[in-house]
Order: sequence, then structure tokens, then C-alpha cells
Amino acid sequence: MKFKDYYEVLGVARDAPAADIKKAYRKLAHKYHPDVSSDPEGEAKFKDVAEAYATLKDDEKRAAYDQLGRHRPGEDFEPSRGWQQNFGGGGGRFEDVDLSDLFAAFGGGSARGASRGRRPAQPGQDFDVSAPVTLEQVYAGSEIEINLGIPEIGDDGLPHRVSKSFQIKIPKGAQDGQRLRLAGKGGASRSGGANGDLYIVLSVQPHPLYRVSGSDLYLDLPLAPWEAVLGASVEVPTLAGAVEMNIPAGTAAGRKLRLAKRGLPGADGKPGDLYAIVQIDVPASPSARERALYEELKAASSSDVRARLNAVRGVTS
Repeated sequence: MKFKDYYEVLGVARDAPAADIKKAYRKLAHKYHPDVSSDPEGEAKFKDVAEAYATLKDDEKRAAYDQLGRHRPGEDFEPSRGWQQNFGGGGGRFEDVDLSDLFAAFGGGSARGASRGRRPAQPGQDFDVSAPVTLEQVYAGSEIEINLGIPEIGDDGLPHRVSKSFQIKIPKGAQDGQRLRLAGKGGASRSGGANGDLYIVLSVQPHPLYRVSGSDLYLDLPLAPWEAVLGASVEVPTLAGAVEMNIPAGTAAGRKLRLAKRGLPGADGKPGDLYAIVQIDVPASPSARERALYEELKAASSSDVRARLNAVRGVTS
């Protein structure tokens, strides 16, 4: 089996008195408990701390452990049969420690929180949770449901994660990163105080058509060459449904055409605009008839599309 140096885990000397061992445990239990620690390895470290404390707090177990000798942490070694039968193989568990020790680590009293007069009640922990939302939900101010695991104190006096559902109303025109507060929906207090708050952080998801800038939306609008040259009336999608847009004759690629008040609702209640950015869509594989017509257009055209470019370069045609 792998050797674990329980004294090193708790950060105490091998001859540390029981009081120092208990103090070290309480400090580390508070630091690494899975329901309060932000350390990605917090749960594993908590189990190691619990396992070390469960052994060293007991005089008989500690004496038997000390008889194993000193080894490097993680080193393979073969303990005596008696150790394996009586003490080995348990692993660190939440129930390895007295509940009074665990709650003392969090500044409370007994497992039931019955201790009085020691410290003022502390509020529960606040939680931030990211919630993905679509542009359509932001535009309409939809209601969404989120399911979370919220830590609560169980009948055994220990923190447990309880699955809960929350209905969230998305404000119209909500911004990416906006935080919505649900008062009292966060973590339960371990000392009889008020519950913490739950903050929903909105994460507006990328849209296949629109780009967002404040309350304005941007859309790439493909046009056929003849639509750009001759002008046309084309259908443009908006979050409220498709609308007809008039394309002026002679519209160039990159031109920004504005549809007023077709963007997202603004914080001041005024809607933003939708801007259609013209893209000229050239046929990739024209038919023989199309090629013939383009050749005819080429022969008939007198325009010099690179006149300005050549003028800057000093080239004459």
C-alpha cells in the first residue's frame, strides 16, 4: 500500500499534543471542505485530512501508526497484518470525525448548532452560477428554469448537496455577464444565520446570424450581383420576424443598411437598431448561360472598377 504521512498532512510535528492536532484539523477542515473550498482538489485533500485526524486523535490508533515507522509520502510499503486488520483500508470519510469537531471548524457549536453565546450567527455562503441564455430569450424577456445542487445541513448535521430548481425571469435586453440576485437562495448558515444569496450570471450565447453591440444587432446580408446593381426588395430576418428591406440600386459590398428599432431592448427602454452589412454573393459555379451573360456584360460595360486604385498608383489605362 502507499504510505501517507498523517503528521505531514495535518502540518504538525510527530510529537504534537492532541490539542495541536485538533487545532490543525479544524483549520484544514474549514479550508478544504468541498462545500466551501474553491480548490479543485479540495474534496480529496479534505478526505486525507479526515483520515489523518481519525487516526491521530485516537491514542491506540496513533500508537499503532507510529509503529509503522517513517517512509516517504506515496512510498510503497507493507504494514503489519494487525494494522491492516484493525486500522487500514478505511480511507478518509466525512463520518471519520466527530461532528462537534467539524462544526467547530466552521465557527459553530454542536452538530445541531445548539451552542449559544459564543459568536454571532454567520450568514450562509453566496453562490454565483452561470446561466446560458439565447438572444431570443433576451429579446422577449423569457423565463428559464435552472437546476442546481445547493449545500444544506442534513439531519446528520453535515453539509449535503440538495437538488433545487429555480424559475428565472430574464429581463428584456439583458446584457452578457449581468447578475440577477435571488435573495436567500444561496447556502444555508451553519450557525443559525440567514441563508446566503444566489446570483445568476447571464451568459448570452453566440447567435448564428446576429452579432451584438450594446443594444444594436449586426447581420451579414448576402445580395446577388444584379440585386446590388439594379436594386431590390429583400426579406431580412429580425428577432421579431422577417421584414422587407429596400436595397438601393448601385449598393456596394460592405454598405451598412439600417433597420431602425429592430435591435434589442435597451436599458432605458429604447430599442436598438439592426444593421445589415451587404455581402455580394458571386456564383461559385455559374451555368453556361450565366457565363455567357457575364461575358456580354463584360463587353458592354464601360466602368473601370479599379480607376481610383490605379490613380493612386499613377497608372494610366
